[in-house]
Amino acid sequence: MKVNIKTLIDDVQCYETVRDLRWPEIRGCPFCNSISTIKKGYDDKDSAKQRYECKECRQRFDDLTGTIFSGHHQPLKVWILCLYFMGLNLSNNHISKELGLNRGDVHNMAAQLRESVVKKASDNSSGRG
Repeated sequence: MKVNIKTLIDDVQCYETVRDLRWPEIRGCPFCNSISTIKKGYDDKDSAKQRYECKECRQRFDDLTGTIFSGHHQPLKVWILCLYFMGLNLSNNHISKELGLNRGDVHNMAAQLRESVVKKASDNSSGRG
């Protein structure tokens, strides 16, 4: 019996983890940094993705707005699995086979994830993170 690892990862848990990491104490607006935000339901296409509205600037946003995961066609759990496999030091070719993705897509995802990790590390070392 062959098991697809993507079916073992829970969408809801991925989003809860992103929320916990992104907003460990209070949810803030990614546009104006106000903490005066309200929940506005869930995304129509991705029922685990929470939507919000800022009561200060009136901008709407979701769990992924302003993150590396925003605006891509791959689901969040695929990004999380890609990051996990990168941590295991698997090649992009191996990751593409494990996730059933095009090698070019995995290459682009891995490059963006590496760039984001380097940027975060640089921000943290300069006191901005």
